[in-house]
Amino acid sequence: MFFNRPIYQILLLITSILVTYTVNAKKVISLEEAIFLAQQNDPWLQSNRFEQRAVEDRSIAAGTLPDPKLSLGILNLPSDSWQFDQEGMTQFKVGLSQVFPRGNSLEIKQQQLKISASKYPLLREDRKAKVTKLISEIWLDAFLAQQTINLIKNNWSLFEQMADVAEANYSNTVGNTRQQDVIRAQLEITQLEDRLTIEQLKRDTSIARLNEWLHIFEQDYLDSRYDFDKLEQSFLVSDQLPEISLTHEELIEQDKPSRNELAHRLVSHPAIMAVEINKQVSKKAVELARQKYSTQWGVNASYSYRDDMPTGDKRADLFSIGITFDLPLFTDTRQDKEVSASIAQSEAIRTEKFLMTRQMISNIEKELKEIKRLDQRQQIYHELLLKQSNNQAVASLSAYTSDNGDFAEVVRARIAELNAKIAALKIAVNKMKSAARLNYLLIQHQSPHLAKLSEKQVQSFGE
Repeated sequence: MFFNRPIYQILLLITSILVTYTVNAKKVISLEEAIFLAQQNDPWLQSNRFEQRAVEDRSIAAGTLPDPKLSLGILNLPSDSWQFDQEGMTQFKVGLSQVFPRGNSLEIKQQQLKISASKYPLLREDRKAKVTKLISEIWLDAFLAQQTINLIKNNWSLFEQMADVAEANYSNTVGNTRQQDVIRAQLEITQLEDRLTIEQLKRDTSIARLNEWLHIFEQDYLDSRYDFDKLEQSFLVSDQLPEISLTHEELIEQDKPSRNELAHRLVSHPAIMAVEINKQVSKKAVELARQKYSTQWGVNASYSYRDDMPTGDKRADLFSIGITFDLPLFTDTRQDKEVSASIAQSEAIRTEKFLMTRQMISNIEKELKEIKRLDQRQQIYHELLLKQSNNQAVASLSAYTSDNGDFAEVVRARIAELNAKIAALKIAVNKMKSAARLNYLLIQHQSPHLAKLSEKQVQSFGE
């Protein structure tokens, strides 16, 4: 069979492009795609939904009275004849009893569980924000290592050319090239290879950490017989540095935001609101503990059937009714201590909220300062250092080729230029990582039921 050669070449080229595109599409992943996959395939979110459903179901069950108790029995059966109609005291008794909880404990317990269930959507929102921050940092670590590898490889040929020039000049005794220059050139190539290996390790480690979050979560995974070989996937990050914009860029423009302002911003943070809900739950626990001072009541009723006398005379059936209640007399060692323990637990949660808010304020201040300093360094590198290091490398190489410079200076200039490029890349990546961390700290949950800090609590953070 004969093919038209140009058409065959075109078809072969298109096929190779499609194959290459397919391979790359499976391996390259952007930051946005990584975040989306990590959030969609996070088993923690599914577990959180199950926990919320469990608490909501418990809240319904908690508002229900305990089941009444039914009792059946034969009373006072004579042991000499075991005849049911021999004695008038012999009875077949059916009893029913019902215990009522103390005070408003049912209503309070139901309210406590309903309040507790309301924190789970906040925890999911905080989890998604944390995953966004974590995936951003891991992805950027992989990006930094990957781009550093590219920079090293791009400069590899320059160092090899320098080594070849030094060896040729030394062999031909051209200029003032010495044997130590040849050795120095080979040494730099070896050290460059070591740096390349280190960066490859960093990239592979980051990719492995990233793959942990990109596995598709399905209910079948919960089956121990599931084939986990299906999870084996390999990704690379894209070569384009994403732009992570700040959600509250106005804070960067301020000289120094006050701690009161930051405290007010953190009021609606999902993590802070979840702690506030825990505090409300603990307050209900205090109310519930105080209900134990109330008397627990119970009512019981019974109907007793008696058989006719042996003579045929009728015996009247018996009906009984009564109430039971306990006497909380020894409250100093039980009820008092339970109330005291509940109050202490509530105060501990309030302190936890204060500590979390204070820590987050400190982290916000740290990230704001870091972003400002990174902006300054980025400006210096782009306006001065990168150009100066390139000019120095070109000038030193020109001087060496004109027999007016030292080979060691050429090598140092090239290394300095490579280090400057890598440093500029690190600054850009660290700036994006700081922006991701700051965005997490400043996320806000829009809800009509926001947890509020009191003015006294806000003032306690100081300026």
